[in-house]
Amino acid sequence: MTNLTYPHYLQRSGWNALLPTRQSKPPLSLDIKVDVAIIGAGYTGIAAAKRWRELAPDDEIAIIDASELGEGTPGRNSGFLLEIALANDANPEQIRRMRECNRLIGQTMNKIVREVEISGIDCALERTGTYRAAAGNAGRKSLLQYRSFLQAVGLPFENLDRQAMQQRLGTSFYRQGLYSPHCYLAQPAALIKALAQQLPRDIQCYENTPATQLRKAGNAWLIETPAATIEAQTVVLANNAFSKTLGIGKSQLVAVYTYAAITKPLDEAMLASLGSDKSWGVLPAHRLGSTLRKTQDGRLMVRSFYGYEKETQTVAVTSELRKNLLRRFPQLEDTPFDRVWGGAIGFTMNGGTLWGEVKPGLFVSAGCNGGGVVKGTLFGELLADLANGQEVPDVPKLFGKANWIPPEPWRAIGFHLLAAVERFRGRAEI
Repeated sequence: MTNLTYPHYLQRSGWNALLPTRQSKPPLSLDIKVDVAIIGAGYTGIAAAKRWRELAPDDEIAIIDASELGEGTPGRNSGFLLEIALANDANPEQIRRMRECNRLIGQTMNKIVREVEISGIDCALERTGTYRAAAGNAGRKSLLQYRSFLQAVGLPFENLDRQAMQQRLGTSFYRQGLYSPHCYLAQPAALIKALAQQLPRDIQCYENTPATQLRKAGNAWLIETPAATIEAQTVVLANNAFSKTLGIGKSQLVAVYTYAAITKPLDEAMLASLGSDKSWGVLPAHRLGSTLRKTQDGRLMVRSFYGYEKETQTVAVTSELRKNLLRRFPQLEDTPFDRVWGGAIGFTMNGGTLWGEVKPGLFVSAGCNGGGVVKGTLFGELLADLANGQEVPDVPKLFGKANWIPPEPWRAIGFHLLAAVERFRGRAEI
């Protein structure tokens, strides 16, 4: 189920459960006053804090997060770090815009790699590239669109037929595929911990401290938490879809829950049946398709299934994920899942972002649409630049601006209708 202002997940993050136990920072227990308060210790919030410290070294900065590092939403994704814009951002007629997007994303990816190296934390970060895969006509159509974008921008890729896909991935499920080298894979719970480790020591960070209310009080902003209040001159909302529960983005954002499962490490014979690549990642050509990963430590992960504004019970999720996995890899019939978990995505109807100063002293970056690791990091840095008077690119123009979504109940009705249509069109990909 979903709390009024932040997610309360039914299961632990499967990625975080694989890591050594970490001592979380204590929650906020006393009222504080700061120059800058950042709500959300994910990729966006951490990047904003680091950049803010560079620009304003004397400002007092505090970050709060509803969960703890590795256990919250940033540690629940599939671990894809794309160096180029996603397919639904691609338009061959706007090559200059897309090249600028990819330049900014590439620079940000390089920073992430450097910070991971400095941290000394093993994030299983590896530039493996990524596969896009299509099983049916809807997927093939999307794949052709993405290929047209890569050709127009002049980026390298490989076309793959069913035989080549089976050789590399160990499944004959896909009729067609495309390989792009511009992607890293990582253990996301370890990654967010590595990036947070690089926060300057004088930045206050409070875990298990959800923001329950945000309001203006004179010249300052007041953030209510369960045990204390934060008074700040400037607030950065980096809590994605849940910024709408604090009054920002109600007419643009939806919280969509996606679900993942991962096996225990597989034996050598089973791993040999999963293709020639030691580790790989597959993104579906159709947006409702299943995401897959073969990890460095010999596990198989599947992500699929969607829930609107609340988390679906684990039993139903497990059944759906298992069905989707066995359609691709029937040899795993006797292989149980080790972990099953969910995570929330900030979804906008047109794939654009909600970004910038929405009220005096109140800044937001929300609407990751499932691609928030590298872009979220970039948007956090640029938000700090904007707030400190630096010249910044026009983020909404480059990456899209979130459009208006009708209020409830029409929003839920529309979402479910569109999802049903898309599921029918892309049924071969699910």
